[in-house]
Amino acid sequence: MEVAFTECVPITDMSSVGEARRTALLASQRLEFDDTRAGELALLATEVSRNVLIHGGGGQVIVSCLKEEGSRLARILAIDKGPGIASIPRAMTDGFSTAGTMGAGLGAMKRIASGLEIFSGPGGTIVLLEVGEAMPHKDLEVAGLALPFPGERVCGDGWAVHRSADKTTALLVDGLGHGLGAADAAREAVAVFQRYAGTGPEELLQRIHDGLRKTRGAVAAVAEIRPAEHLLIFSGVGNISASLTDSARSRNLVSHNGTLGAVAPKIQEFRFDWSRNSTLVLHSDGLQTRWDLGAYAGLAAKHPAVIGGALLRDFRRTRDDASVLVIKGK
Repeated sequence: MEVAFTECVPITDMSSVGEARRTALLASQRLEFDDTRAGELALLATEVSRNVLIHGGGGQVIVSCLKEEGSRLARILAIDKGPGIASIPRAMTDGFSTAGTMGAGLGAMKRIASGLEIFSGPGGTIVLLEVGEAMPHKDLEVAGLALPFPGERVCGDGWAVHRSADKTTALLVDGLGHGLGAADAAREAVAVFQRYAGTGPEELLQRIHDGLRKTRGAVAAVAEIRPAEHLLIFSGVGNISASLTDSARSRNLVSHNGTLGAVAPKIQEFRFDWSRNSTLVLHSDGLQTRWDLGAYAGLAAKHPAVIGGALLRDFRRTRDDASVLVIKGK
């Protein structure tokens, strides 16, 4: 899976709505969408951004482009901290409005988008919209988000996923600091991961360690999931947080101290049980660690992008880049 484009647009006024539309059109160019599909994506970005502004009091819209084995998918994740939607089924009905508008928003979005998912409550609303085609995977759902330090144009965090017939391997990396130097380290880590993704987590981190010696360094974690074997293999170096949750319990996974590209005294694999009820969350130190999925009624059942969006909304630190990668069994 290649992350071809990610842009976060703060929604603060009507000019922000226009910026979200322009970002969607840029995403369409990156994915080589035809005019019809590009127009649909731009319309969705416009409508959902307007909802964030009018109903949520402002927030952010994240536009991402994903490519995988010829498939092309655009994702729009709209996030606000407003009062929430009292009745999602009613809000999906054409003509329903609480703000004096025509009320064609959510119902029309559902018809246009390839996929739509909503999570709403007193803490705000998250809307996920997808346009395009995603590769079908029967065992796992995956989504990642990486956002730059506020005001920066580049992000020092990154993520990547590689799938084969029997396993899925995922990387989350945080280049030291932020800005261009951190972004260079993260890009190099992703490039090394993509070259050697067929190997195990321990070897991948060792190769990333060797490859980052010419950079300022990074911390990273690699997870390999083999659904048919009910197995998760995990290895981490530095302060990447990892939490594995299933229907019975939640546990934090161990990363050893160190900095890839500088000093990594110990790289070690750990093995855990994996099931269709498992959820793995990895995130950089741009997020606080005191979150609990169980505190959000119904969130664990949502798409990984929605879960990641909720954690970014509620636990992001604004003094650094921030990233989260969520993998769910199904």
